Amino acid sequence: MRSGVGLVVLGALLAVPLAAGPAPASPGVPKHLAPIPSATLALMAARDTAPGAPILIRTFKKEAELEVWKRAGDGRFVLLKTFPICRWSGQLGPKTRQGDRQAPEGFYAVPPRQMNPNSRYHLSFDVGYPNAYDRAHGGTGSALMVHGTCSSAGCFAMTDRQVSEIYALAREAFAGGQAAFQVQAYPFRMTAQEMARHRQDPHIAFWRQLKEGYDRFEATGREPAVTVVNGRYAFPPYADPAVEAQAVARRSEEEARIAALVEQGSEAVRTTYADGGQHPVFAALLRKGAALGEVSRPEALAVAGREVVTIPARRRPSPVLVAEAAGPLAPTSIPLPVIETEPSLFARTPLAEGPTRLSLTVAPQPQPLFVTARSPVLLALR
Repeated sequence: MRSGVGLVVLGALLAVPLAAGPAPASPGVPKHLAPIPSATLALMAARDTAPGAPILIRTFKKEAELEVWKRAGDGRFVLLKTFPICRWSGQLGPKTRQGDRQAPEGFYAVPPRQMNPNSRYHLSFDVGYPNAYDRAHGGTGSALMVHGTCSSAGCFAMTDRQVSEIYALAREAFAGGQAAFQVQAYPFRMTAQEMARHRQDPHIAFWRQLKEGYDRFEATGREPAVTVVNGRYAFPPYADPAVEAQAVARRSEEEARIAALVEQGSEAVRTTYADGGQHPVFAALLRKGAALGEVSRPEALAVAGREVVTIPARRRPSPVLVAEAAGPLAPTSIPLPVIETEPSLFARTPLAEGPTRLSLTVAPQPQPLFVTARSPVLLALR
């Protein structure tokens, strides 16, 4: 559901308004009524959608990204924009109790009453934690937001400019008749490769539940219906049998991919954080001296996203080397099996290196920054 990758130079990247500071507003217009930027309106027109069409939001902790999707004329949701997250807190995994600093994972609904135009973090909306699943598991806590200001204690913190645009997109969808928009909060992009790599994580059973909803949306472009049955997420069939068939086929294909990767000897890892992370573009901006305003626990970012290998990759002998050891190669070529995996778009890049203490100042020089074309503002640090 995402397009290919294109690149631009660093100068063009830094022209994107990511830095902290109040979002520009028209004179006399309250911040919560700021219009959708004209460039975003043009993107909507190009994607056959409109300001009043329903929206859907997905968040990914590991990649530190927030996606805004809009429903197009054919009934499918299309990716409108991907925003880099300035700060999230905690670890990969669901929120379970108040004070654990965990940003939530799961499926949430945001009606108009959860929008806060008077937030002390510029603008915000409550994602709706705890939902029925969280309550079934004794989850405690409240007021977990998407908000401005690069500071998080269980929230997805954006810059003020970013949250102004996201807020406007939600506001216009409500004005168009949407009763509530869905937020799908994930630990990472739930590809077969990532699921195989995290198969030994204590949260893998929970993530398999999230994976089903992820796959249903990826396969169909339709918002999945979500319920909770016996303490587990459940996804009722789509009303259209053809659409449901697409979802079922995707699930079967993904299960086969995961099994094949494990059988091939894929490594297993656990990803650890001192206290959450942020998109690499913001780390690069900090190293260049950009002002991001308040940044919560910046020292923790030096050890964000460290991967611990729990099962090393099993290397199989090269078929060519085996054949050479046995004697001359036979004239008949034997095709090798091909597993259609979905590699992550993002290389694992530490935000800083420090042998003795946590520090952002000892980070290596940033690599070139790129923008990918699969969304207008998706920023990736290669």
